[in-house]
Formats: sequence, C-alpha cells, structure tokens
Amino acid sequence: MVDRANGSEDGEGSAMLIPLQAVRREREAVAVTFDRRELDQILRIYGRMVAANEWRDYAIDHLQDRAVFSVFRRTSEVPLFQIVKDPKLARKQGAYSVVAASGQILKRGHELARVLNVFEPTLRLVGA
Repeated sequence: MVDRANGSEDGEGSAMLIPLQAVRREREAVAVTFDRRELDQILRIYGRMVAANEWRDYAIDHLQDRAVFSVFRRTSEVPLFQIVKDPKLARKQGAYSVVAASGQILKRGHELARVLNVFEPTLRLVGA
C-alpha cells in the first residue's frame, strides 16, 4: 500500500494511510458510558424509588470496560444495587445486569428494560 499523504504525482494529497492499531487503541481508550435512552430508563426507576423513600443517592462510574450506576440508601454506605453495562458480555449473557450489595447478580439480559423489571413490585393475592 502506498502512502500518498505527502502528495501524489499531480501535487495534491488524495489519500491518507491510517494504521488500524492506532484506531483500535483510541477506541479502547474511550470509557463505556450509558446513552441518553439508558439513563432515562434508569432515572425513571430511581425517581420512583426515591419517592417511595427506598433510595436516597446515586453514583455513575464510567470505567474502561463497563459503566456502573450505583444506588445508595445513605451516601456513607455501600451501594444497595449496581446497574452495570458491560459491552464485552453483549453477545453472551447480555450487556446489562443488576447486582445486589452482596455481589449476587439478580438479573442479566440483553435489554435494559427487562433487566430493570427486577425493581418492579410483584402483585400478590390478598386473602379476603
């Protein structure tokens, strides 16, 4: 392959050679984030739980390999739940998961809305 970035026969630069290793390194250097749609779904659940006086604080971490939304009952405690987005697991178990404070994975899946259903109240039959 010829690098024509410095100019060609007619004096104008018509093509540029970009090493793929540099592009891949730059892509890997970008942290994983929640997009606007995902944050909207998460914050809808968070708002409902704050109104129910269950949760009081949250933290968002954008790491190299995953994004984590942590919810707290009090700021000084460990997180009650963590909503994790791990793109490396997207083709396997699913990119999204909900992890309890004990480290147990409560639900994992490919769609965030289904994973967040773990926070939906279950209906119970009340005896008459």
